Amino acid sequence: MTDIQQTMGKIAAITLFFWILKILATTLGETAGDMISMTLDLGYGVGILITGLFLATLLTAQISAKNFHPVLFWAAIIGTTTMGTEISDFIDRTLGLGYMVGSLLLLTGLLIVLGVWYMKERNLRVYPIYDRWAETMFWLAVLFSNSLGTAFGDFLSDNAGLGYIQGALVTSGVIVVVALLHYYSRLNATLLFWIAFIFTRPFGATFGDLLTKPHEKGGLDLGTIPASIVTLALFSMVLYLSMRHEHKKVTAPTSDAQ
Repeated sequence: MTDIQQTMGKIAAITLFFWILKILATTLGETAGDMISMTLDLGYGVGILITGLFLATLLTAQISAKNFHPVLFWAAIIGTTTMGTEISDFIDRTLGLGYMVGSLLLLTGLLIVLGVWYMKERNLRVYPIYDRWAETMFWLAVLFSNSLGTAFGDFLSDNAGLGYIQGALVTSGVIVVVALLHYYSRLNATLLFWIAFIFTRPFGATFGDLLTKPHEKGGLDLGTIPASIVTLALFSMVLYLSMRHEHKKVTAPTSDAQ
């Protein structure tokens, strides 16, 4: 393993590109999840099985890989956001528990995962991660946080009556506060990371709903398939730019030496 790979570990660097890609991944997860369960009319139970198989395949490859692979890592993130959409909707609409109860259940699951992770590692460091056990816990936390973010975002737009734009404003406000606390306070960086990670999910999800929902519900009525295609194109473009940016950072010292 090279010195650069040892520095990076198996998780993407937490940069501005990371957060842009995370938001786009959540938007894509929302539109793709709704496409599977609603547009294709497969239902939420079947949707969980399909997305679960897709995610299990990606995570097996991601955790088994020895080095960091950006496309594989972000495909796994998209898998967690898509499955998170199915899990949240299954709890609310199939089990009939509602988004508030669903949010509390998923928050409990997230806290349990983080608690087990901390008891074993004595930290919740997300970057860099080398250990396979810690990476497994990271992905479990990601799945719970993305599912929680979906449920909470739907609670804001559906149950709290804020609508998609107002819900996006509320969640973006939380993200801005977290960013300010990161730069101008001494609060634990890991705690702020997970708060931001959770709230970027409803922000992206409400944007996905804005694209796909009918006009009478405050959406643009683009449909889940066109919205997914557009979001995937934007995501691919930003991922390409981020990979070029990281490549330039890696090769810059060599170029200067020459």
